[in-house]
Amino acid sequence: MNKNVETISMPVLGMTCAACAVSIESMIAAQEGVDKAAVNYATQTVQVSYHPDVIQPDAMQKAVQSIGYDLIVAQEGAAALQEEAQKNNYTTLKKRMVWSLILTIPVVIIGMFFMDMPNGNYYMLALTTPVLFIFGRNFFINAWKQAKYGKANMDTLVALSTGIAYLFSVFNTFYPEFWHSRGLHPHVYFEAAAVVIVFIMLGKLLEEKAKSNTSSAIKKLIGLQPKTVIVITKDGEKEIAVADVHVTDQILVRAGEKIPVDGEVYEGGSYVDESMITGEPVAVAKKVGDKVFSGTINQKGSFKFKAEKVGGETMLAQIIKLVQDAQGSKAPVQKLVDKIAGIFVPIVILIAIISLGAWLLFGGEHAFTQGLLAMVTVLVIACPCALGLATPTAIMVGIGKGAEHGILIKDAEALELGHKVNAIILDKTGTITEGKPEVTHLEWADGKDKELLQSVLIALEQASEHPLAEAIVRKLKTDGVKGSAVTDFESLTGKGVSAVFEGEKYWAGSHKILKDQQIQVPEALQTKVDELQQLAQTVIYFTNTTQVLAMVAIADQIKSGSAKAVKALKGAGIEIYMLTGDNQQTAASVAGQSGIDHFKAEVLPSDKADFVKELQAKGKVVAMIGDGINDSQALAQADVSIAMGRGSDIAIDVAKMTLVSSDLQQVPKALRLSKLTVKTIRQNLFWAFIYNLIGIPIAAGLLYPINGFLLNPMIAGAAMALSSVSVVGNSLRLKLAKLI
Repeated sequence: MNKNVETISMPVLGMTCAACAVSIESMIAAQEGVDKAAVNYATQTVQVSYHPDVIQPDAMQKAVQSIGYDLIVAQEGAAALQEEAQKNNYTTLKKRMVWSLILTIPVVIIGMFFMDMPNGNYYMLALTTPVLFIFGRNFFINAWKQAKYGKANMDTLVALSTGIAYLFSVFNTFYPEFWHSRGLHPHVYFEAAAVVIVFIMLGKLLEEKAKSNTSSAIKKLIGLQPKTVIVITKDGEKEIAVADVHVTDQILVRAGEKIPVDGEVYEGGSYVDESMITGEPVAVAKKVGDKVFSGTINQKGSFKFKAEKVGGETMLAQIIKLVQDAQGSKAPVQKLVDKIAGIFVPIVILIAIISLGAWLLFGGEHAFTQGLLAMVTVLVIACPCALGLATPTAIMVGIGKGAEHGILIKDAEALELGHKVNAIILDKTGTITEGKPEVTHLEWADGKDKELLQSVLIALEQASEHPLAEAIVRKLKTDGVKGSAVTDFESLTGKGVSAVFEGEKYWAGSHKILKDQQIQVPEALQTKVDELQQLAQTVIYFTNTTQVLAMVAIADQIKSGSAKAVKALKGAGIEIYMLTGDNQQTAASVAGQSGIDHFKAEVLPSDKADFVKELQAKGKVVAMIGDGINDSQALAQADVSIAMGRGSDIAIDVAKMTLVSSDLQQVPKALRLSKLTVKTIRQNLFWAFIYNLIGIPIAAGLLYPINGFLLNPMIAGAAMALSSVSVVGNSLRLKLAKLI
């Protein structure tokens, strides 16, 4: 088989319960050429990994249609098509529910209060038949499609329970003498069958309404982008659609307007509210040279900026995609729930048959009718809907709430694991500190051609990606230095950089470079270095093969919220470690100011990953927080990885969570969000199971020998609808929770 594998996400139509998701998943997975299929019931989507030379989405769609569902295979506008289909389905369901209710009310009145009305059974038959087979026909059609493939879902339970009650009642209506000859009264259950259909439709309507609220975070994010934008052309200002904006277009933003795309300010200045993507409540000052982002709101003044990222490349678009993907992912606990949902319906049918059998054996005079009633009630009350909604609705709300607070969560697993974290490793530069280092001291060796060496140093650092290198380049550029043409540039991981100029090799980096090259620091210079390092400043050496040519001291301010974040995490019983490639003195100073008790200095990127493994071997659940390329290995190794939003793209790609604002105080919020989400999932599973655990035995007639109580199928139908609504309602409560 060809190794070329593609992954596609397609909206699913027609799912009514978790068992439906399992059926669709197994049907797609069984197709030749499909490696993996994962259906998310809450988001109504399926992700499929497949071999395009063996199978195409159209073939998967046909397979799914054969069991009563549908896929939207068109990728362009698929979400809009799904939304339209769901809207139509909701409207149709609502109409059917209303008509069913109108017909059911007289059935209930006759069945409950006028049981001896002449021809009452015939009236109830006439009214119930359209409820079941016109307005409720989908239950029977879907159940039949499932049965053809040996599968069963919630529709199977509904069709079996209401169908049996209806057929039994029809028999008793036309042949009452069958029971009269045996000294029994021919009961009918038209009202039960009709009311169950109405309650299930009502439950589904409430469920659909509530489910649409769980994705409100996405809708809110999508609504942030304005529809039009004012561009500055040769002919003056012109209003165009956002979709028509190109990179390098010059854009005007007035006070109160939303910023349409990402770019850089080149004229004017203002304060911009970025809380919608960073979670930071305070407006950020913007001046010439600063970056602005799509979806944020200009508060005061007006400014002009040049578009740098448009369409799907903007930060807002990336956030929306990330949140959508994450909401569609499955938490580990969901796999167990899916397995339970897959076997749940067959087990319920078995319990219903056993109930009937037990009644027939031990039920006495009215064994058959009461056994039939018990069987119908068991089938009605055992709905797996709530089970299927328990985890995904909580995950959807949790991830959406995170996005609103500037915490982007890539997959559900990270959200589920976060609350277990008991050890956190922090990178120093850019994580605890601002990551915007500035040169404070630059001292050159005596008797050297300073002008020439400056040009070599800036050439070396311009080729480096390290934030400290940027600080040196900024400083030298300010002094008017221009780079020389160096060759054989080499990046020495965790140490620095080297290059050759006019046949001589030069290095710039930490004291490890000196150690490798066996170069001694002059005593006078060493004294100065010690002083600076005591002040938490990082020292970079510039050398040739024989001596130190210059010393550069760089200071990086600790972020204002770092100490508070560390205190909050320690207060939660989490061990905090700081790892840095910087020297011992600087590391000790930063750790001391941040309140961190455990730190390691002069570590290489691989050392960070090894330290994560070391903690994991001790049984710790480790979270790694960093922003640089050098943190990527450790981020990948950690149980929970968190990248700072202003860090490198690689770190953000690897990490499972990203803090858009780069504020360390977001970490305790992210862990609390995880705790609240997991708590909600557990509560949901409790509510999903408790209805069945209590309801099924009572429905089967467990209390009958004790107090003569037998559950009415109508009450069972209401309880079933209530279980789904209570689960979704509980998930929505997460929206109101505070993360501080």
